[in-house]
Amino acid sequence: MKFYKFSILLFTVIFFTSCGQKATQPKEVTQPDKTEVLYDDIALLNHIKTLSSDAFEGRKTGTVGAEKARVYIIEQFKAQEVKTFGKFEHQFTFKNRDKEIEAVNVLGVVKGTVFPDKYIVVSAHYDHLGSRNGEIYNGADDDASGVAALFAFAEMLKKNPPKHSVILAAFDAEEMGLQGAKYFVEKMKDSKIIANINMDMISRSPKNELYVVGSRYTEKLKSLIEDFKNPTQAKLLVGHDGTDGKMDWTYSSDHGPFHKANIPFLYFGNEDHAAYHKPTDDFEDITPEFYKNAVTIIQAVFRDLDASSL
Repeated sequence: MKFYKFSILLFTVIFFTSCGQKATQPKEVTQPDKTEVLYDDIALLNHIKTLSSDAFEGRKTGTVGAEKARVYIIEQFKAQEVKTFGKFEHQFTFKNRDKEIEAVNVLGVVKGTVFPDKYIVVSAHYDHLGSRNGEIYNGADDDASGVAALFAFAEMLKKNPPKHSVILAAFDAEEMGLQGAKYFVEKMKDSKIIANINMDMISRSPKNELYVVGSRYTEKLKSLIEDFKNPTQAKLLVGHDGTDGKMDWTYSSDHGPFHKANIPFLYFGNEDHAAYHKPTDDFEDITPEFYKNAVTIIQAVFRDLDASSL
């Protein structure tokens, strides 16, 4: 979910200009330039379909459905030879409406070949809203899409070891106030995290538009996005970042705590749709080609980031 985010109407897209320049419209990042797809796109779709099925009961924090999701995530990490980050399951508690809630982040790591003690955190939240009034909120776009993309990252990193260590983070309790990300950032405050790439709602855009937020806050990320060559036919837009009159997503999801801790971030997401936070957010209504293109874009940005000296 995009935490406390509301539906926004799209403005006409213009081509990318300087990230620091005030704009009234989103800015498109470069023209398509072909690249290799480094993951199994059929498996990607199968994973989002599975995680957003009724069997996972909406994956609400603290429920059996969330536990099933954790088991599934760990199975996929193991299948791609992702190592434990100390352990896979990191338990924490927080208060919600004066009630103590138990939650669990799932963390894996792929060691870097050049900078093993510096981390890029690639994140998505696996929790959603559970069931209400007999209806299951399956959360296909929000955020089974991001979690399935984590598995695509694991597959890519297995074939192409990164220079920096990569923490693959499936955060819990995003829907209850970004609690999993807050806990993680606090626990990691003495570690060297060079950047966060967060994925939340990346599978459903009839307009074929993926937004990236965060480059305006870090000069090197600004340059990275300015120079990025989009490898797909999907549109990558810089916007929803406080510069274009649209809802500002700077703190809208799990990247928020990273930003508060002065950790550079790039957040990827599509705009809200009619199924946002409704029981109709189902696999059948995602836009598969856009979703696959979105994952391809995000992985390409990651590779540029991993190759940089941020």
